[in-house]
Amino acid sequence: MLLSLSNINKFYNGNQLLNNISLTIGENDRIGLVGINGCGKSTLIKIIMGIVNPDRFTERDGIISKAAKTSIGYLEQMGSLNTENTVICEMQSVFSQFHNAIARLRELEIEMAHGNNSGEDEYVRLSSWIEANDGYNTDVKIKMVLNGMGFSENELQRTVSGFSGGEKTRLAIARLLLEEPNLLILDEPTNHLDFKTIMWLEDYLKSYSGAILVVSHDRYFLDKVCSSVCEIERGSLTRFKGNYSNYIKLKQESVIRREKEFELQQKEISKMEDYVARNLVRASTSKSAKSRIKALDKMERIEKPLHDEKKAKIHFTYSTEPPLDVLSVKNTDISVGDGTTQKTLLDQISFSVRRGDKLAIIGDNGIGKSTLLKIIQDKLPHKGVVRWSSNVRISYFEQESTNLNKSLTVMEEIHHRYPLLSELEVRSLLAQVRLTGENVFKQTGVISGGERAKLCFAIMMQEHGNVLILDEPTNHLDLASKEAIEEALLEYTGTMIFVSHDRYLLSKIADRIIELRCDGSETFEFGFDKYMDVIRERQAEQKRIADAEKFAKSESAAKEKNSKVYKSKQQRSAEAAKRAEIKRIEDEIDSLQLTLDSLNDEITHENVFSNYELMSAKCSEIENVKNSMDALLDKLVELDD
Repeated sequence: MLLSLSNINKFYNGNQLLNNISLTIGENDRIGLVGINGCGKSTLIKIIMGIVNPDRFTERDGIISKAAKTSIGYLEQMGSLNTENTVICEMQSVFSQFHNAIARLRELEIEMAHGNNSGEDEYVRLSSWIEANDGYNTDVKIKMVLNGMGFSENELQRTVSGFSGGEKTRLAIARLLLEEPNLLILDEPTNHLDFKTIMWLEDYLKSYSGAILVVSHDRYFLDKVCSSVCEIERGSLTRFKGNYSNYIKLKQESVIRREKEFELQQKEISKMEDYVARNLVRASTSKSAKSRIKALDKMERIEKPLHDEKKAKIHFTYSTEPPLDVLSVKNTDISVGDGTTQKTLLDQISFSVRRGDKLAIIGDNGIGKSTLLKIIQDKLPHKGVVRWSSNVRISYFEQESTNLNKSLTVMEEIHHRYPLLSELEVRSLLAQVRLTGENVFKQTGVISGGERAKLCFAIMMQEHGNVLILDEPTNHLDLASKEAIEEALLEYTGTMIFVSHDRYLLSKIADRIIELRCDGSETFEFGFDKYMDVIRERQAEQKRIADAEKFAKSESAAKEKNSKVYKSKQQRSAEAAKRAEIKRIEDEIDSLQLTLDSLNDEITHENVFSNYELMSAKCSEIENVKNSMDALLDKLVELDD
């Protein structure tokens, strides 16, 4: 057991957010924490981290127990990277203990080389500690994790302050993984990651040696990583075995079972109450009726199952059909910046869109996907041709919702756009996307990202566009809202062009894929699942080709080495003598290495390191053997030259 929570309660503004929550996290647990926005997931994590205190009413409330060995790594804690450091320095700071220990070893080696053997015990202890904790391979670990998180060799010397917010989040995740806490807490870790990085992170976490508690709305990620799912619903926490798909199945079964149990108990209660009502006043049956009253009093009542809160009802409709060929893009560039700072990300992009297409645009972060969506709407300057057919009515969902007026309330935003709508009609429209109560009177600048997304969907429902252009439509939504927008897009019969990293959405909606890459673009005339199969096949083929080339090179080198060239008798004799001398030196070095290994092993024995004179003698022997080996190696280098 790493961590245990018992009877955790939390109230906000008189409302109970968390109600007697208990949870135990074992050493190898992989827990997904799910629930609607505002259910208390982040609050529970902050209570675990000690950032927020639980509310206590008795001595048994709000107990948080941690094992002595528990070390917790929290993604938000790592958000404050040292922005003055380079990437490699920031990552190396995780292993400062090892670097200091290795530096101390070098100092002790110099001291012992000059005859000062007072630090031999410390030398042995530090060497053993570094080797036991794999402290000599920290640079390998750093480069492996940074490469997996999408950072190239060229970026290692860049200053952290020069990276974007999303890139800094990836650096924070990389540093957290390098720290290797035995309880890793991640809050929406996939938000700023592309497909390759997400899949690398999934594989890395599957083999992670500690426990994981992750809050995520990425259903693919939860399926791949988690072995149990904890749901917070109406203040209570329920744990389900298995991944996210299994959680959905078990939850449905649980709801059906509770409903049946409730109905059966209600029938039994009704039957007993009816008997009491009919027989309590009769002398002959009064005793029997009273016994049923006692049974009713003692009965443990099953609470009526609460049905899921109403889901958003999103429907995109249109009245005018465009022609068959909706959009033609030819030789268009994707550029950012102005004047001398302008940078072309991609050039010569061409594709077409036909009526009814569900076209997904995918690619690495920063490749220009969102920029392309603005270019095809003529919101940004570009080269080439972008031609829309007639009767096209575009409805655009922008990722950051910058089209909203932050000073207007939610209600005012709708009224401003559609002044003919009555207040009742506006409230009804907002209720469909589950924006209700006091939230409709808040300014759009202070509501959450998920609430802004819902407001944008409400506006789009009024626009009646026959072409939807969507930039990361599920980014800020909880699972229930994601399912609602997926259903709306599945029902929509118009044309759709969208950018997304949500693999569930891509798998359900897309029937064509355009992948943007640093060397151009490629169109796939099929959905996301088949696209992934094609990419895996290509990667496997590239590996086969690389392995074949490597083998061919080694074969060629071997043949070249073994090829015979005419040499004189004197040359052959001299080369034979040289080879014999090299062989003799190599054998002698091997023999000395065995002696050195034996001596290094001996100084770790208590009877040696506890005897100062014997230890000194052994260290002197080690030094002599090393000197002999160095001399032979120098001679070997001369012969090779």
